[in-house]
Amino acid sequence: MRLLAGYLLPSAGRLVVMGHDTTTDSLAVRRCIGYVPESAPLYRQMRVGEFLAFMARLRGVRERNVKGVVEHVVERLALSAVVDKPTRALSRGYRQRVALAQALIHDPDILILDEPSNGLDPRQIIEMRQLIRSLAGRHTVLMSSHILGEVEKTCDRVAVLLDGRLLGVRRIADTPDLEDWFLSLT
Repeated sequence: MRLLAGYLLPSAGRLVVMGHDTTTDSLAVRRCIGYVPESAPLYRQMRVGEFLAFMARLRGVRERNVKGVVEHVVERLALSAVVDKPTRALSRGYRQRVALAQALIHDPDILILDEPSNGLDPRQIIEMRQLIRSLAGRHTVLMSSHILGEVEKTCDRVAVLLDGRLLGVRRIADTPDLEDWFLSLT
C-alpha cells in the first residue's frame, strides 16, 4: 500500500497509478491518491479544523477554497462536534475519521485505507464500514484488512495477496464462502 501511495520505492519492477510512475512522478501519484495508514499520524498539538486546513494547503488546495473544503469534509465525516478539539483529545474512532478526512481533503480519485477499522469498538466499526461504502460511488477505494468478515461486509471485490504476490481476485457476490476460498489460495 505504501508503494502505491509513493511512500516507498519499489526494489524491482515498476508501479503506475493513473498513468503516473510512482518513482519518477510521485507528486502526480500523490495528487490522485488519498492515503490513510494503519496508525494515522496526526499533529497532536493542532485542533481538528487547523489540521485539516493545513493538510488542504499541503495537498495544493487553493487558499480561497480551503475553508469550504474543510467544511465539506467535516460535514461529510460528521466531525463538527470535534472540529475545535486538539487531535490528541480524540477517541480512536474520531482519530480515524480525521485521518480519513485528511485523505479526502483534495478529493482524490483513489483512496487507500490500511486496516481502517483496526482498534475501533463495534459501533465505530459499523460506522466506518458505512462510511467507506458511501465513498465507493465517488472514489476508487482500496482497503486492506486481515479480518475476512470485515472484508465481506465492506467490499464488493476482494484480492488475496501473500508475500507481495496476487493469488486471486473475486467479487464478493461470487464467493459464497470467503474463508474457504482464502484457505484454498494460501
